[in-house]
Amino acid sequence: MFSRVSSAELQQTLGSLHSLNESQWSIAKKSKDVTVWRRPSQEFSGFLYKAEGSVAENPQRIMDHIRPGACRLDWDSMITSLEILQTLDQGCCVVRYTTAGQLWNIISPREFVDFSCTSEYQRGLLSCGVSVEHDEQRAGLVRGCNHPCGWFCVPAQDSELSVLTGYIQTELRGMLPQPAVDTAMASGLLHFYSDLRRALNT
Repeated sequence: MFSRVSSAELQQTLGSLHSLNESQWSIAKKSKDVTVWRRPSQEFSGFLYKAEGSVAENPQRIMDHIRPGACRLDWDSMITSLEILQTLDQGCCVVRYTTAGQLWNIISPREFVDFSCTSEYQRGLLSCGVSVEHDEQRAGLVRGCNHPCGWFCVPAQDSELSVLTGYIQTELRGMLPQPAVDTAMASGLLHFYSDLRRALNT
């Protein structure tokens, strides 16, 4: 039904992104408590984005909100529908979801079908994903593609906070101006942290 994906290879890829030197990134957008960087992706002609910020919660509860499931749909303002298509072993699944239009619908709603896997990482957790082939497509939606993406969440040293670091390289497809894509991706990551913090505080 779906192309095969190795969770070990995906986690290894995310580990290599997480080890990139700081000098290899340029700042794309910054708020008082979240920074978004970017660099050219090695997977496609767009950018790989890195976001990092502190969240006042433990890694387990943060990842329970981020991983695919009903909880993610409740708080993430970018996601308009989410369906687990297949549940696999060891915290892995195949998920189909749709995203809202952005920038006054210059970027129309998108559909994604991803393999997702959550595992332990150091003293915290890693939740990563990558798009897989799936023939069934909803009418009126552009099928986007997530190249290897993921979220690392580990406890901050000497603090009750957790450090949440994300790597996103999404190919939105369609005829889109690159400046609009850059604006949407960077702003969307800042909103992600705001939405998540709000949800964790309720």
